[in-house]
Amino acid sequence: MGNKNKTISFRVNEESFEALQSIAEERDISLSAVFRDYVEMLVAHDGQVQVVPEHQLDDSTTSPAESFPPKVEVPKSFVREHERLELESEHLREQLDEYKKYVTKLSQRLEEEENEEVIHLEDLDDGEEEEEPSFRLG
Repeated sequence: MGNKNKTISFRVNEESFEALQSIAEERDISLSAVFRDYVEMLVAHDGQVQVVPEHQLDDSTTSPAESFPPKVEVPKSFVREHERLELESEHLREQLDEYKKYVTKLSQRLEEEENEEVIHLEDLDDGEEEEEPSFRLG
C-alpha cells in the first residue's frame, strides 16, 4: 500500500505544553520533531521507553536488565584497537594530503616545462639519412 505518514492529535495542559516547547527550543527542533523522536524511540524499543526527568534518574536503584538505555561493556582491548585505528587513519589522511600536494606540485612543474621547446633525438636522426658503415669484429 505504501508508507504514508499519519497524524496523531491529543490535548495537554498548558504547563506540559510549555515544558514541551522549552525542550524543543533547547534541542533547536520543532515541537512536532520532539514527538516524532519519542514515537520513533518507542517503536524502535518495542514500547520499552520510559520518560523520566534527568534529576530523577538513579542508576543504582535499577538493575542492569531494567535500565534504559541498555548498556554494553566493551573490553579495553577493543577501545585501544579502535583508538589505534583512528590514529592510523588520521596518519593516512595526512599522508594522502601530502601526496596530493606533491602531485599538484609535479603537475605545475610539468605544465611549466611544456612551454619549453623539447627536441627528441629521433627527430634529429631523421634529418640525416647518411648511412654509417657497419663494422664486424671477428
